[in-house]
Amino acid sequence: MPYQKIDAQHLQNLTLLCGVTNVHTNDEELIRCASDHTEDLHYRAEVVVTPETVQQISEVMQYCYQNNIPVTPRGAGTGLSGGALPIAGGVLLDMRRFSKILHIDKQNFQVTTEPGVITQVLQETLLAEGLFYPPDPASKGSCFIGGNVAENSGGPRAVKYGVVKDYVLNLEVVLPNGEVMWTGANVLKNATGYNLTQLIVGSEGTLAIITKIVLRLIPAVQHNMLLLVPFRSAVQACEAVNAIFLAGYTPSALEFMERDAIEWSMKYVQSSAIDLPANVQAHLLIEVDGNNTDQLYRDAEAISDIVQRYDVGDVLFADSHEQKQILWTLRRKVGEAVKSNSIYKEEDTVVPRAMLPQLLTIIKQLGAEYGFHSVCYGHAGDGNLHVNIVKAGMSDDDWNNRLPEGIRRLFAEVVAMGGTISGEHGIGLVQKRYLDIAFGNTAMQLMRQIKQVFDPRGILNPGKIFPEK
Repeated sequence: MPYQKIDAQHLQNLTLLCGVTNVHTNDEELIRCASDHTEDLHYRAEVVVTPETVQQISEVMQYCYQNNIPVTPRGAGTGLSGGALPIAGGVLLDMRRFSKILHIDKQNFQVTTEPGVITQVLQETLLAEGLFYPPDPASKGSCFIGGNVAENSGGPRAVKYGVVKDYVLNLEVVLPNGEVMWTGANVLKNATGYNLTQLIVGSEGTLAIITKIVLRLIPAVQHNMLLLVPFRSAVQACEAVNAIFLAGYTPSALEFMERDAIEWSMKYVQSSAIDLPANVQAHLLIEVDGNNTDQLYRDAEAISDIVQRYDVGDVLFADSHEQKQILWTLRRKVGEAVKSNSIYKEEDTVVPRAMLPQLLTIIKQLGAEYGFHSVCYGHAGDGNLHVNIVKAGMSDDDWNNRLPEGIRRLFAEVVAMGGTISGEHGIGLVQKRYLDIAFGNTAMQLMRQIKQVFDPRGILNPGKIFPEK
């Protein structure tokens, strides 16, 4: 059944449900919500709705369900796979007004929050209470915690502390038909029926609208040290990653940046903080954390000894807050720096950690064959390598037609290594054509049936995750 277009009567009814100040059809709002951080893609909704209560969301969803109007949920719009793009038009459900931290339970190490809270704000608020929520995507200063749950985000500290799914205990959600429910319980162990909570985590806004989130927390860590290690061979930098773990050390972060990544980031933030000799091809950014400073120094020294078995330059020990901030800013700004240079596609590959050298080699080989330039960086400690492919001088024909063949070959190699095609950015719009590489027919059919059970009319975030039949 084709979707209904938004007409004057629909606008009037949505306004009755949410109030005149929460229903927007002006160009400014429609343009703001037409894109996220995915490439240069733009899709306009017909109306942007900014509800203030769960009841309003429930009523909007019930109305859209009954009238077959597509609804696309949106958080902060920092996604990298097009998950929040309203490709079917209809209603863009903007969650920015759900911005309250509702309850911090220090006795049970839990927090209940609305989905529109900025992740860094949540982390800093908890830290002031001696509590730690570890997942920290690069966009933590602007992304919403609800979007992090929808994408099962990770970030640099996933290598030691895990990703978002490891901290979500319970969710309040609104189903596509408007029904409101909790998915689980606020407990650390739960073997009661199917795990609906974890089904919603990472579902990219295609099954339900998240309205409340209960997260488990851990005690705050008091200290950390940061090392920056320059390598004259990018492949050797990847080899050193697994050597650190095989020696018995688990850093709290272990990031890989090839030369272009850190060079472009330095230009982007107008920093000359790092000396970058011509023969340096990559860096590892390695963090260790804990509550015993003497142990941290011993671990940092031991890791330094391990990496110096390779062809490296001088290892920088950043123990001051200012030095750490500079280095982390350079790492977190790489994506923006690449985007400022050229139209780009970002592939979010992840392989078993020991396969990283092979993965990097294959990326460069495919680049030479298909004529693309890649800038690679990412969470090397958990095998997650972001491959930014820049358009630069590529022709439109090669970019639109030949490059997808190269990406498909890359993903096939990744899956053959025991990896998968997205570590933390999701499938969304731009990766759905490749989903068949990761899953066979049976798995694809089961996932489509799950979507059908939750959303039989297909109104919620349509056109995402699954390739067209």
